[in-house]
Amino acid sequence: MIQTGTEVRELIQVCWNPKQPKTLEREIRSLLKASRKLNCTKLLIITYEDDFSEEYNWFGIKEKVVFVPAWKWMLEKSIA
Repeated sequence: MIQTGTEVRELIQVCWNPKQPKTLEREIRSLLKASRKLNCTKLLIITYEDDFSEEYNWFGIKEKVVFVPAWKWMLEKSIA
């Protein structure tokens, strides 16, 4: 979770291989649930190699989730 003061700006999960259906479901479900509770729509999953974004719907919660490889995320954070 990235937070500024009391505002939650981004929710982050880390997952080696989100291509496994059970793993993907678990990671998406927890992100969407936290998104609803914390009123945050910037959702990120850091992976080993996946780089894409997709919209997911879980019990009426519909949000875009971004998947990014760890190396790319670390490079972006070191530049910022």
